[in-house]
Amino acid sequence: MKTKKPFFSAKNLTVAPYTVWMTLFVLIPIGLVVYFAFTDSTGSFTLENLTYIKKYAGTFWLSVELAFVSTVLCLLLAYPMAYIISKMPANKQGSVILLVMLPMWMNFLIRTYAWMTILENNGIINRFIGMLADLIHVEFNGFEMINTNGAIVLGMVYNYLPYMILPIYTVLTKIDNSLIEAARDLGSDSVQIFGRIVFPLSIPGVISGITMVFVPAVSTFIISYLLGGGKTYLIGNVIENYFLGSSGAINYNVGAALSLLLMVMIVVSMGIMNHFDKDSEASGGGIIV
Repeated sequence: MKTKKPFFSAKNLTVAPYTVWMTLFVLIPIGLVVYFAFTDSTGSFTLENLTYIKKYAGTFWLSVELAFVSTVLCLLLAYPMAYIISKMPANKQGSVILLVMLPMWMNFLIRTYAWMTILENNGIINRFIGMLADLIHVEFNGFEMINTNGAIVLGMVYNYLPYMILPIYTVLTKIDNSLIEAARDLGSDSVQIFGRIVFPLSIPGVISGITMVFVPAVSTFIISYLLGGGKTYLIGNVIENYFLGSSGAINYNVGAALSLLLMVMIVVSMGIMNHFDKDSEASGGGIIV
């Protein structure tokens, strides 16, 4: 006869806090979003809220586009930086990583407000260029940098760049140097070593970095609100308006429907990234021969 395992076992007691946490702060909120997305103000079932998705299709596309551009720029900037840090002496790597993480210790709003003072028409950049123009007697009316899509992308890259650097750096530091030494002994140059060994082995870190940057970038609303000056509306701003009523009546149901679609988009994108990550692991580390 099989003996029943006691309910209050050590394993169950250690798992219980996580189960309660996930239930209270993940499952129940998601359930509420689904409930409001498919009901009206009276609580009756309806699909009318989903019709607003078509109305904001352009906003969804713009959010994905800016998030994609920001993610690509973060990857192009983060990979060389992470690679350089990983090749530094071990006693210096910690100090450099500390400098990378230092901006993250400041409040997110403060960091974004700082870029407003830098990019505005009377900001630091335009003032400095204006001073140089006066020295050479050239008329300068200032660059239009604030309240543009470029400013939004810049804000995303600045705020989310550390999330791309850290996972790539972590993976690069774990690469066995004997693989690189063996490749050199076999006559491979630096380009071949990077293309066939280093980069394939770092793909899990790249995938993690892409996910950690794209997910918050596609759903952001503060960066677009402050650096876009209200001219560029991303889907995060639309959802905020429906929940806070900053530009009209509060409508939790429509806001929940848009949030649900955004949630599905994020889950799909994470699933795609995880699929590539599993492929790289299944191929034995992803070394290209």
